[in-house]
Amino acid sequence: MSKTKIVIIQLKEIVYTAIFVGLGILLILLLIFMFLPKSKDNKVAENESQYIPGVYTSQITIGDNSLNIEVVLDENHINAVTVSNLDDTITTMYPLVVPALETIQTQLCNNVTIDEVVISDDCKYTQMLLLDGVETAIEKAKVPES
Repeated sequence: MSKTKIVIIQLKEIVYTAIFVGLGILLILLLIFMFLPKSKDNKVAENESQYIPGVYTSQITIGDNSLNIEVVLDENHINAVTVSNLDDTITTMYPLVVPALETIQTQLCNNVTIDEVVISDDCKYTQMLLLDGVETAIEKAKVPES
């Protein structure tokens, strides 16, 4: 039979070991946080501009007629959305263009993003067509990411 060996560990050794293990874990966590790459948020900081200020246009076609959509932007805000060559024949043939554009302009000027614009069922296709034109104009104005 083998004899049972008794190992005596003093309390001082246990305390030192626990302190060194704790410091080791703390050092490892510190190194991980220091050398991990910083993740970039998708949200733009308030001091960075989203757009290059100015008036941007895009052209859409309704039937045989083409409309120029103008979007007026400052650094972080859409100020106005208008149609520059809207004549009586277009408003007669397509009466929903003006109310659809007014609805879109109201929402975009109230800081609603283009993806969150609420499209009404009354003039769904007209608003979708106008939104595509507005989105094309806004894409021209976006500040390139560096």
